[in-house]
Amino acid sequence: MRTGRTGAAAKAGHDLVMHVTSWQATLEAGDDLDTASIELTADATSLRVHKGTGGMQALGDEDKSGIHQTIDDEVLKRQDIRFRSTGARSEAGGSRIRVEGDLTLVGRTQPIAFDLAIGEDDTVSATAVVKQTSWGMKPYSALFGALKVADEVEVVLDGHL
Repeated sequence: MRTGRTGAAAKAGHDLVMHVTSWQATLEAGDDLDTASIELTADATSLRVHKGTGGMQALGDEDKSGIHQTIDDEVLKRQDIRFRSTGARSEAGGSRIRVEGDLTLVGRTQPIAFDLAIGEDDTVSATAVVKQTSWGMKPYSALFGALKVADEVEVVLDGHL
């Protein structure tokens, strides 16, 4: 996941790259990719700050631990993240699948769509943008609202079949 920052004090904060360290996904597809089915579950408490860029000073281990705690307690509230596809259709000669489905965050389910790319070496990759407020989440803020996490969070999936 990649987060950005906004607000009058945005220069004080960091753009974050976080990894989900505990997740499971299933991609079922036969000869016809249009019938593909995808399910993913991620342990929300397994998000870990991998890197922070920008900011007034470098992120230390204590800062990363504090971010982890805030995500658990205030943002995702220790609730698993779930995705289940509702439809898929192949594009670009079968190397890309347009996936539509339902994403559940903090107990609220909303539709989402993204492209899943399949490489010749059996790699898969996808990027989706999640607008936190669409799921009833209030983006984290500090310094009396002068520093905020951007509402849109980029979720990136890279893996192997």
